[in-house]
This record gives sequence, structure tokens and C-alpha cells, in this order.
Amino acid sequence: MTNPHADRVKAVRALATRSGRRRAGRYVVEGPQAVREVVRWAPGTVRDVYLTAEAADRYAEIVADAEAARLHVHLGDEAVLDAMSPDAQGVLAVADLPDAARTATVDEVPVGPSGAEALDAVLAARPRLVAVLAQVRDPGNAGTVIRVADAAGADAVVVAGDSVETTNPKVVRSTAGSLFHLPVVSGVSVADAVDALRAAGLAVLAADGTGDLDLDDLQDAAAVAGAGTGTAAETDAAATADLRAATAWLFGNEAWGLPPEDRDRADAVVRVPLRGRAESLNLGTAAAVCLYASSRAHR
Repeated sequence: MTNPHADRVKAVRALATRSGRRRAGRYVVEGPQAVREVVRWAPGTVRDVYLTAEAADRYAEIVADAEAARLHVHLGDEAVLDAMSPDAQGVLAVADLPDAARTATVDEVPVGPSGAEALDAVLAARPRLVAVLAQVRDPGNAGTVIRVADAAGADAVVVAGDSVETTNPKVVRSTAGSLFHLPVVSGVSVADAVDALRAAGLAVLAADGTGDLDLDDLQDAAAVAGAGTGTAAETDAAATADLRAATAWLFGNEAWGLPPEDRDRADAVVRVPLRGRAESLNLGTAAAVCLYASSRAHR
């Protein structure tokens, strides 16, 4: 491919917009890391893979995996890839938007961006740790939490309410490939997500700076409860919000946090202690602290 003004190039470039993605029913995956992971873990959702000749040599494993999955691999000039996306770094894939008929699965559990219909399958697998994003609008923050959830060993992420689209190009890039490692369910309201998670046996903990419970206290309580050496106060703390239990963490909007109605939906509201002069933590950092606290308690 040598013509940066070709119709195919324009069609891929149009996927940068929400309207373009909805018209085409597809979205774009940019950069070698994200493309490597979507080809490896969700190849059935991939329509086309585009690389420059230099990128094809440098990332030969992407080409090999794509060809093994019988995907369409196209070589293009650098100008062509740049015209498709300035963030491609010479490697780009086009994948289908979430659709029940083409959702990728591992052990019958959906992985990657999925619609609301995938939530039942996720919960049937008896998850132990889930991150729920409520009205999170910033794509970089949403992608970071998905990446953190993957790193902490979470079983799923639910992107609920009026949150950013999980197929927004910046969300996809920010996950650094983690988007394709675990179920990422969207299209469900916060209320419905919380009800479904609780019905599946998960405790719902809201992360909020106004919380009555201190995360450090819960970690201490989980540690001593596991050892059977806790004081009465520590035993009470563990009973209120036991980090050893299957847990869904509820995280709110970057700017205003969780509204009262969402905090009220949780079984408990937990704050991350701030010992210095910082007013608050950003969403990605708070999510990392909370998810790793649960992950450690689950060991």
C-alpha cells in the first residue's frame, strides 16, 4: 500500500471518531504492544493487520501470529500508516466492535471489550476480584485502571454508566494490551452492575475519600484474621469489609468521585489513607492501591 489518500486508508482513519466506529462496526488498535496482544488473545475479532515493512521485520512475531490465525496482513508505506493513525508506530489492527457473535473467549469466559450480554458469563465463572468504573469519562484513566486490574490479577472490569467507550483509541492505547487479557464489560448501568455482582456473591466496596473505613485497617484485619490472631476490633473490621472475600471495587469519576446514590449501593465505603499533604490520589493510583490490597488478601 503506497497511497495515503486511498479509500481504505480514509476508512481506517475514520475509526478515530465515535461516529466512524459505529458506522463501520469496527475500532482501531494502535501500536505494537496492543496489536501483539489482540492478535494473540482475540484474533477472532481482528479484521486486518497493517504494518510498515520495517515494523514487519522488527515485530516478526506479530506477523507470524497473524498469519497463523489466518488474518489479513497488509504492508504499507510509513506515510500510509501515519495517515491511518499518528499513533500507530508502524503497526495497526482493525477489530470488530463488541458483538456476541464474535466475542473472544478463554475457557468460555469473554475477553476483551464485551457488551452487557457478557456479564452473565463473567459472573458464572465465579470471579474473585472485579473493578467497576462508574461514570469514568477520561479515556487515559479508564485505560490505566484496566491495565492495573490486569496486573493485579482481577477477573474482570465493568465499565458502567455513562463512561467512556472501551474502544476509544486512547483507552485502547492506555491499556497497553491488557484490554485483551480479561473481560471488559460495558453497556450496563451502575445499579444493574452492582446488583448482579452482589447476587453472584461479591461484596461491593466503594473507594472514596470520604469513606468511614480505612484501607490500612482492613488490610491489617485481613492479615490477622487469616492468622487467627486478631483483636476484637480487628475481627469487627474484617467482618464489615473482609478483603479476603470475593470483592468488586467501585471507582468513581475523576473529577467528582462517586455520587451519594452510588456510594449507598456499596456494602462499605473505603478510603485510602493520605499521610502527607496531598489532597487526593488520581483514579489510576487509587485503583492500584485498592486492587492490590484485595489481591494480596486473596493469596
